[in-house]
Amino acid sequence: MFSRYPQRAWFAALAMGSFGVAAAGMQLQSLLSLSPCPYCIFQRVLYLVIGGLALLGFLVPLIASLSALAIGGLALLGVGIAAYQTWMQAFPDLAPECGFTDPDVIERLVDWLGMEWPSLFLATGFCSSKEWVFLGLSMANWSLLLFAGIALYALLLAKREN
Repeated sequence: MFSRYPQRAWFAALAMGSFGVAAAGMQLQSLLSLSPCPYCIFQRVLYLVIGGLALLGFLVPLIASLSALAIGGLALLGVGIAAYQTWMQAFPDLAPECGFTDPDVIERLVDWLGMEWPSLFLATGFCSSKEWVFLGLSMANWSLLLFAGIALYALLLAKREN
């Protein structure tokens, strides 16, 4: 089935899915008055960059393999960030709360993005809080699963011919 459709269609689907996940997160934030933390916002940035790279893989088929590898690397970074946030939510007493310690690189980037584009990237929440739970999983848990799926998807795209 994977070879039945052109590789460009798979890149287009990944781009739409990644942009859709970011848009869904923003809608949930707005509708439910959620306060995203710096790691939530960074994951949003990763979804947007992955969507952009997938769009690039769709538009420029000559660099599709390179785009798929970059997407896979970013998805693995997303797995790590979402897993760390999942740990922070599971053990809030052990977790160094973002905002109360010296900011790391991610927090500095998110702070800068939040000042430049507050409607998209302003982080106002705490990393260890679970404001939204669906089917027993927090948004960080769902993000972990999505990033793992994107990493697998990127692996299949990188291995695929044409």
